[in-house]
Amino acid sequence: MSGLLEVAGLTKRFVAGGVRFAAVDDVSLGVGAGETLGIVGESGCGKTTLARMILRLTASDGGTIRFEGRDVTAAGEGELRALRQAMQVVFQDPFSSLDPRWRVRAIIAEPLVNLGWDKPRIAARVAEVMRLVGLPPDYADRYPHAFSGGQRQRIGIARALAPGPRLIVCDEAVSALDVSIQAQVLNLLRDAQAQLGLALLFISHNLAVVRQISDRVAVMYLGRVVELAPEAELFDRPLHPYTALLLAAVPEPDPALGFRGARLEGELPSPLAPPPGCPFHPRCPVARDRCRVEPPGFAPASGRRWVRCHFPGEIDA
Repeated sequence: MSGLLEVAGLTKRFVAGGVRFAAVDDVSLGVGAGETLGIVGESGCGKTTLARMILRLTASDGGTIRFEGRDVTAAGEGELRALRQAMQVVFQDPFSSLDPRWRVRAIIAEPLVNLGWDKPRIAARVAEVMRLVGLPPDYADRYPHAFSGGQRQRIGIARALAPGPRLIVCDEAVSALDVSIQAQVLNLLRDAQAQLGLALLFISHNLAVVRQISDRVAVMYLGRVVELAPEAELFDRPLHPYTALLLAAVPEPDPALGFRGARLEGELPSPLAPPPGCPFHPRCPVARDRCRVEPPGFAPASGRRWVRCHFPGEIDA
């Protein structure tokens, strides 16, 4: 799994109630230059923890993170400064991720000030990225409260673009927006990606959004990637039962068609007490005795597809 970003065996454990549990467990994946990798799964599956480790906002307990071939898992302060410039993030909530006491100019300029840019260069770059995200540069003297949710997210994207990153992590970046505004922001991200050659790591629980923007998709369940495939292949023929049931749960555009296929029953198990064997087996309609006692490995299926399942492709959802 080679590319701009390479993650191998990444693991993070926490302690709750005296119990040590894995929030992210042995995750391996990669993102190529100019590519969008979507990461999808239910709330609590480990998506955000994985993103925070990749950004070095949370320390990992095992595995490696390589960016442009350099191991950044244990990067020092100087290496982290360069990493921050190359890897930026767009947060979920455009209302709480912008300081209401700062003008837009200061918000976008913050990473550039931290990098030591001079004032004329900062001013020119702020105007440049504001135009790139579709905001007039003269809006730079306004405060965040003067903008809509979609405009605030554009400001957040401008801030992420300002230092010239090669990878942007979008953590539920459109989930707080109306559907029509979501489409505008997704188009903006695609345009910026095409123009600047950016790679995107796009995290969402919304399969329709992930399908719209991703080149490849990783499906996470209880801290692990259970399926990794090119977008078209995954949506046309999911191999893991969990992926198939997630897709079957997506509402039909025409309500008259009703619900079709199997349902995803039950709740995500607690990571404090994961089921034995395959963690998905209590909710899986095709689980067998082997699934209840033997954890499946993450193995290549065909082409660029990987799946963590003893009996891939057997569910018809």
